[in-house]
Amino acid sequence: MALSDKIWLSPPHMSGREMRYIQEAFDNNWVAPAGPHLTAFEAQLARYTGVAHAAALSSGTAAIHLALVLLNVQRDDLVICQSLTFAGSANPIVYQGAKPMFIDSEMATWNICPNALEEALKNCDRKGKKPKALIGVHLYGMPMLTHEILCLSQKYGVPIIEDAAEALGSIYEGKKVGSFGDMSIISFNGNKIITTSGGGALLSKHKDYIDKAHFLAMQARDQAVHYEHSEIGYNYRMSNVCAGIGRGQLEVIEDRVLQRRKNYDWYYNNLSSIPGIGFQIEPKNAHSNRWLTAITMDPNLIDTCPEQLRKHLDLHNIESRPVWKPMHLQPVYKDAPYFGGKNAELLFKRGLCLPSGSNLSEKNLSRITQAIREKLYT
Repeated sequence: MALSDKIWLSPPHMSGREMRYIQEAFDNNWVAPAGPHLTAFEAQLARYTGVAHAAALSSGTAAIHLALVLLNVQRDDLVICQSLTFAGSANPIVYQGAKPMFIDSEMATWNICPNALEEALKNCDRKGKKPKALIGVHLYGMPMLTHEILCLSQKYGVPIIEDAAEALGSIYEGKKVGSFGDMSIISFNGNKIITTSGGGALLSKHKDYIDKAHFLAMQARDQAVHYEHSEIGYNYRMSNVCAGIGRGQLEVIEDRVLQRRKNYDWYYNNLSSIPGIGFQIEPKNAHSNRWLTAITMDPNLIDTCPEQLRKHLDLHNIESRPVWKPMHLQPVYKDAPYFGGKNAELLFKRGLCLPSGSNLSEKNLSRITQAIREKLYT
């Protein structure tokens, strides 16, 4: 089968509107990490998410790092983080010399478990060591149990960094995710629901946070004719050209959400009747962008394991991917404290992410589900 026939997990999907903005940037020589597209993209992001202020940055990981800096996270401070997530959620904690504390998932949305979180917060309270921040993730676009997590954040006085890297366009209780935390982050990596090639954003209702983020992201250059620095800064700003791509992408975000949700519906309608196949559950008060559709496979009911199915799909030129390996099981974090049970580990062992691109045709969706059924029934 030709490479052109390969079905990718989550490829970029251009709208055709991006080139107008890119050409404009080139025509006006705005190719530096500054310019009108950058300013406009930030304003459009703020309007779309309903968050007052936005800083467009080089990645979602950079956005989490700046959020921790802005919350004054320092060496040996504690930062709580969902365990079932990508390493980019947790690694910035270590950039600051702080110590991550990982939390198990609940089995409905696969996100941070409120009961395990409260157990961790009580433990910290008893030891007189209040965490500096809590990083909660909307995994694969599925909103976490935001109300419960916000209540715990307020009860114990721990600020929330909302990791909406995978969840642009998702909604919780009528509001866009990314609008609930003290700060929130988005990723525009090439595999996300919209992309700027590479990039991310930091959002906040607090103007002072975003003003400081802009300052730090440009190497913390003080107001002076020469280069004067009284703080450590970073090279984290998004370029004007990438922001132009983002403007063209943001114009079609609702179409992208609709298509990803249609992908999920196709998989659910074609696979959920198979004994042992499970899906992420969308709470009644949530609307997921369904960035990736992931299934679980119960070994008590299905002879095939996720890795065997992944290899089978690969033979059919179909890319799939294991669910994130929990951070508390990663070698680099083997000594980090962890609260909860085995849910995150179970989801990793039983989970597989299926192709979910917004440009998937019904023909290709049929090809994928046919290949899955072929493996499960032979």
